Amino acid sequence: DFKHALADRINSLPERERLVMSLYYDEEFNLREIGEIIGVSEGRVCQIHSQALLRLKARMTDWVDQENEKFE
Repeated sequence: DFKHALADRINSLPERERLVMSLYYDEEFNLREIGEIIGVSEGRVCQIHSQALLRLKARMTDWVDQENEKFE
Protein backbone atom coordinates (compact mmCIF):
# COMPACT_ATOMS: atom_id res chain seq x y z
CA ASP A 1 0.00 0.00 0.00
CA PHE A 2 2.77 2.41 0.90
CA LYS A 3 4.56 2.05 -2.45
CA HIS A 4 1.33 2.63 -4.36
CA ALA A 5 0.50 5.67 -2.25
CA LEU A 6 3.99 7.09 -2.78
CA ALA A 7 3.80 6.50 -6.54
CA ASP A 8 0.42 8.25 -6.66
CA ARG A 9 1.80 11.24 -4.74
CA ILE A 10 4.85 11.44 -7.01
CA ASN A 11 2.60 11.36 -10.07
CA SER A 12 0.58 14.24 -8.62
CA LEU A 13 3.63 16.52 -8.29
CA PRO A 14 3.99 19.48 -10.65
CA GLU A 15 5.65 18.44 -13.91
CA ARG A 16 9.07 19.96 -13.23
CA GLU A 17 9.28 18.44 -9.75
CA ARG A 18 8.21 15.06 -11.13
CA LEU A 19 10.87 15.30 -13.84
CA VAL A 20 13.62 16.15 -11.35
CA MET A 21 12.59 13.26 -9.09
CA SER A 22 12.56 10.86 -12.03
CA LEU A 23 15.93 11.97 -13.36
CA TYR A 24 17.50 11.84 -9.90
CA TYR A 25 16.06 8.60 -8.54
CA ASP A 26 15.17 6.57 -11.63
CA GLU A 27 17.87 7.67 -14.07
CA GLU A 28 20.47 8.39 -11.35
CA PHE A 29 21.63 11.71 -12.78
CA ASN A 30 23.31 14.14 -10.38
CA LEU A 31 22.01 17.66 -9.79
CA ARG A 32 24.47 19.26 -12.22
CA GLU A 33 23.48 16.86 -14.98
CA ILE A 34 19.79 17.44 -14.34
CA GLY A 35 20.38 21.19 -14.52
CA GLU A 36 22.00 20.77 -17.93
CA ILE A 37 19.09 18.63 -19.14
CA ILE A 38 16.33 21.01 -18.04
CA GLY A 39 18.27 24.24 -18.57
CA VAL A 40 18.61 25.56 -15.03
CA SER A 41 21.44 25.90 -12.54
CA GLU A 42 22.48 23.12 -10.18
CA GLY A 43 21.30 25.28 -7.30
CA ARG A 44 17.85 25.62 -8.84
CA VAL A 45 17.64 21.84 -9.30
CA CYS A 46 18.48 21.48 -5.63
CA GLN A 47 15.63 23.87 -4.75
CA ILE A 48 13.17 21.99 -6.98
CA HIS A 49 14.26 18.66 -5.49
CA SER A 50 13.90 19.98 -1.93
CA GLN A 51 10.48 21.43 -2.69
CA ALA A 52 9.34 18.10 -4.15
CA LEU A 53 10.57 16.23 -1.07
CA LEU A 54 8.73 18.61 1.26
CA ARG A 55 5.55 18.27 -0.79
CA LEU A 56 5.83 14.46 -0.76
CA LYS A 57 6.53 14.38 2.96
CA ALA A 58 3.40 16.43 3.66
CA ARG A 59 1.26 14.29 1.36
CA MET A 60 2.61 11.04 2.79
CA THR A 61 2.06 12.30 6.35
CA ASP A 62 -1.60 12.74 5.42
CA TRP A 63 -1.65 9.18 4.06
CA VAL A 64 -0.03 7.77 7.22
CA ASP A 65 -2.56 9.63 9.37
CA GLN A 66 -5.42 8.14 7.32
CA GLU A 67 -3.93 4.67 7.62
CA ASN A 68 -3.57 5.06 11.39
CA GLU A 69 -7.22 6.11 11.66
CA LYS A 70 -8.23 2.79 10.11
CA PHE A 71 -6.73 0.96 13.08
CA GLU A 72 -8.23 3.14 15.82
